[in-house]
Amino acid sequence: MSINSSEINLVQATFDEVRPNALATAEIFYKRLFTLDPSLRPLFKGDMVHQSRMLMAMLGAAVNGLTNLEALVPVVRQLGARHVNYGVQDAHYATVGSALLWTLGEGLGEKFTPAVRDAWTAAYSLLSSVMLLGAIEARSLKEAVNTP
Repeated sequence: MSINSSEINLVQATFDEVRPNALATAEIFYKRLFTLDPSLRPLFKGDMVHQSRMLMAMLGAAVNGLTNLEALVPVVRQLGARHVNYGVQDAHYATVGSALLWTLGEGLGEKFTPAVRDAWTAAYSLLSSVMLLGAIEARSLKEAVNTP
């Protein structure tokens, strides 16, 4: 998975468009996520406003970090490892990606052009692949520790 500089610029510029409405955007995202897969709702046990703030902060950090993948990749990898403890399964990443793209389309309207969609798809593919790698490593480590 890779992302080029013009895609990074599109992702960053369009995230700046939705950032002022961060909590509303996160609310729309979670509503869509739970519509796509209601079985995900129990994974979110805490305050959803707090969860929404964390989501948007993490997404913002990832979007900003796309210009420095060398620094971003280890952080995203660790994030994937932590998500194993929350009960996130590999298949959930596709659902999250669908919910994210749909939410961006809703938030950006006509500005969600095919080029913007492709850029966000590239960014999410890259980030989710790294998170999945972290998740696989965390599960392997757990299995190794629990094997007599």
